[in-house]
Amino acid sequence: MIRCKEIFRYFFGWFKFFLNGIRLKLMSHKSIELENQALRSIVALAWLAQQKGTIPKPKTDQLFRDQWVYFSKRFSEWKSALAFFKPETVIGWHKTAFKFFWALKSKRRGRPKISRKTIALIKRIYRENPLLSPEKIYERLIELNIIDAPQPNTIAKYIPKLRKPPSEKRQQTWKTFLANHRKGIWAMDFFVVPTLKLRFLYVLLILSHDRRKIEHVAVTAHPTSAWVAHQIREATPFGTNPEYLLHDNDGIFTAKDFQEFLANSKIQSLRTSFHSPWQNGICERAVGILRRELLDHIIPLNEKHLEYLLREYIEKYYNPVRTHQGINCQTPILSEKPPETLVADTVLQSEPILGGLYHCYRKAA
Repeated sequence: MIRCKEIFRYFFGWFKFFLNGIRLKLMSHKSIELENQALRSIVALAWLAQQKGTIPKPKTDQLFRDQWVYFSKRFSEWKSALAFFKPETVIGWHKTAFKFFWALKSKRRGRPKISRKTIALIKRIYRENPLLSPEKIYERLIELNIIDAPQPNTIAKYIPKLRKPPSEKRQQTWKTFLANHRKGIWAMDFFVVPTLKLRFLYVLLILSHDRRKIEHVAVTAHPTSAWVAHQIREATPFGTNPEYLLHDNDGIFTAKDFQEFLANSKIQSLRTSFHSPWQNGICERAVGILRRELLDHIIPLNEKHLEYLLREYIEKYYNPVRTHQGINCQTPILSEKPPETLVADTVLQSEPILGGLYHCYRKAA
C-alpha cells in the first residue's frame, strides 16, 4: 500500500512538471519574470528564517510586504507562489499600505501659504491706513487688479486687530423701494461737529443712492431752510436734479418754503418716519464713515478748516478711492482698472491724503 502511494506521488510529480512546462510556454516573458522575482523573494525569506530559526512563522519586513502587494497587482497567478502566507495576508498588507500612503499625502492640509512679499504688502497698506478693515484692504487689492490677492480672513492674520463696524438694520420694504429707485434718489442729513473752541458746526451731507457718491457737503454755524435750498442749487447745476430727495423730519427740511422750493424744482420730497433713522440708512452710514474715518481723528479749528478737511477727504479719497460693498466693491467714481499682475510683479506708488491719514495707490509703470 505504501509502495503504491509512492509510485502515485512520483508520476503525479512528473505530471505537474510537464503541466508547468506547458504553462511556461504559454506565459508571456513579463509574467515569467514576475513569477521568478516572487519565487526568489520566497526563497530569500526562507533562507533568512532558517538563519534566525523562525521557519514555522517567518517574520517579514516592510520591503517584502510592499513587493508582494506589487506582485498581487501585476502577476495574475501570485497566489500559487505563496509558501508561508495566505492570500488574505497579502490583501491585508495592501490595505495597510493604502492607509499609509494616503496618511502621508493628507498631511498637507489647509490653504496654501502666501509669500513674504504679499504679507509685506498687506502690512504696508495697514500701517499707512490703520483704520482699514481686512475687507477694505482686500477690496483695495482687487481695485488694483492684483489677481492673487488673499481673502479677508487671511489678511486678518497679519494685522494687529479687527475693527467691527456696528450692524445696520434695514426694513425689507424700504430696501425694496431703494433698490428699485436708487438711480433717481438722493438723500441728505445734518450732523454736528464740535470745534476746538467747543462750539458746534452743522454739516449738510447730500449723496446719491446709485453709486454712494457724496454729491455735496457744506458747513455752517447757523443752518436755515434758505441756506439748505441754496446748497441744493449748488449740488444740482445744469438741471441735474434727482427724482426723489430722502430726508428726516428736521424742522428745516419740513419748512413750507423749502418744500415749495423742492416742488418748483420738480424734486419729490420723501420723509422718513419719526425716530426711524434706518429708513435713511445709506446717508446715516455715510455720516458714520465720515465720523470714524475722519472726524474722530482731527480737531477742526473753525468752519473754513472743517470744510477744507471734508472736501479733501471726499474729493481725493471717498469718491475716487474708497470701495463699497454695496456697489460690488467698486468706488463711487469709476476709474479705469490697471492691467492684471501678480503680487510679486506689483510695484505700488502711494500718494498721501490728509497728511498721511490715508494713501492712494497706483501701479508703477
